[in-house]
Amino acid sequence: MQGTQLLDFIIKNLEDIKAKNIVTLDVTKLSPMADKLVICSGTSSRHCRSIANSLLVEAKKAGIPPLGIEGLKEGGWVLLDMNEIVVHVMDDESREFYKLEQLWSGDSKHINS
Repeated sequence: MQGTQLLDFIIKNLEDIKAKNIVTLDVTKLSPMADKLVICSGTSSRHCRSIANSLLVEAKKAGIPPLGIEGLKEGGWVLLDMNEIVVHVMDDESREFYKLEQLWSGDSKHINS
């Protein structure tokens, strides 16, 4: 699964577990590491861990295990490297502090918000 199909899979799973404020940025021209960033929020660190775990389980079932996972134990900011798409699941405090949308949005293209 790649490209739009992978992005749709990720977004659907995030919506199913009630992730908030899902934003997708096209960073193809900005980063050799990923084509897209998906940023979403959870209501708490526990919710962020649940969102990330749910995506992990569904991705593994679909035969697309992530290349890497960071922050799952803490839960305030969980990063899932899904090869061409990097997913950031953040609590509101972390999202407000790091402002990833602003950091990347200068030269990137918002796909959805």
